[in-house]
Amino acid sequence: MTTTEAGGVTGTFTPRPGAAPLPRMIRAQAALETRMLLRNGEQLLLTVIIPTLLLVLFSAVDIVAVPTDTTGGAGSSVDFLAPGILALAVLSTAFTGQAIATGFERRYGVLKRLAVSPLPRWGLMTAKTCAVLVTEVLQIALLTAVALALGWSPHGNPLSVVLLLLLGTAAFSGLGLLMAGTLKAEATLAAANLVFLLLLVGGGVIVPLDKFPEAAQSVLGLLPIAALSDGLRDVLQHGDGIPWRDLGILAGWSVLGLGTAARFFRWE
Repeated sequence: MTTTEAGGVTGTFTPRPGAAPLPRMIRAQAALETRMLLRNGEQLLLTVIIPTLLLVLFSAVDIVAVPTDTTGGAGSSVDFLAPGILALAVLSTAFTGQAIATGFERRYGVLKRLAVSPLPRWGLMTAKTCAVLVTEVLQIALLTAVALALGWSPHGNPLSVVLLLLLGTAAFSGLGLLMAGTLKAEATLAAANLVFLLLLVGGGVIVPLDKFPEAAQSVLGLLPIAALSDGLRDVLQHGDGIPWRDLGILAGWSVLGLGTAARFFRWE
């Protein structure tokens, strides 16, 4: 193609058909996925508004008896609740929100079309994971600001917190993708919301696990939400070191969820 510029210089431009570099494609898809997440009103309700309201409500009103610190001073409720609400934010985004969004993308044929694009399937999943991580960063920043305003006094090693959040995200992402890739979209919508409510009540997020019967405690303690909330609570409330047991549980769920999702995920 030949063109004349304003200065009278003529140049020849040769088209270069082909796919963009892989990192650029992943960044573009991740940016698109993030915008879609943040523009969805239902997703914002699930991922931002509900966790924030639960944090404010249960910190201000003695609805559920929670363990107090050694001093029994003000702010003990939010010290207990804040780590659990952070775990709930990861659950809402990595599992519930991702499962529902991916399930309907699969139903409407979006995944089928993307699967034949230059972006490889693993690149698409990487982009979705990046979108989840960006959303979680925004969630955690907001919830942390609200908790600090309510009197939260976090402790512990930030590295332990990051490890817990990353493994929790991997575990819930694998389970969410497994659900979205094997069930119908309507079934995924119902099941994901039901699991969210059940884990909210029985995962140690708001109600301490020691309030349940002993037989149930041993089972509930193996759930990924319980491991994430307990691990965050041990670090941020009690200032403990690396919670190896909780990290091990989350690692196990990550391998199980991601491995099973990769094996059984159906794109059509």
